[in-house]
Amino acid sequence: MALPKANRLKSRKDFQAVFREGIRRHGSYLTLRALKPSVAKQPSLDTAPENTQLTDTAHLDSTKFGISISTKVSKRAVVRNRIKRQITVALYQLLPRLSPGWRLVIVVKPTAAELECVSQQFLQELEQLLAQAEVLNGHS
Repeated sequence: MALPKANRLKSRKDFQAVFREGIRRHGSYLTLRALKPSVAKQPSLDTAPENTQLTDTAHLDSTKFGISISTKVSKRAVVRNRIKRQITVALYQLLPRLSPGWRLVIVVKPTAAELECVSQQFLQELEQLLAQAEVLNGHS
């Protein structure tokens, strides 16, 4: 079960913007990098004023996610892909509760592969990190 295309961070430029300007929240298995919608508009206004109105409304319509998992987590692609799928399932469940317009990158820590995390642990930790970053509606 993949995330909808409207909810995916794809370009290197988007990832770099989140890492450069976003806030960080740390958990035991994951690190969340989050870039607020108001901050997301500013860099695009400098580059191309005509096209920014279309991209800004797209950012406000949906929250975009990226998942970063390095070979430090596991040398085996099978393990990394399994972790990515579990995180995607957890994000899919949290999607209706998220505030619109955020750009988020989830960085997986090596402890996620060592302890054989299950989807429920990822869901709980993601929910906690998103609440700390005030991305969840109601900040529960």
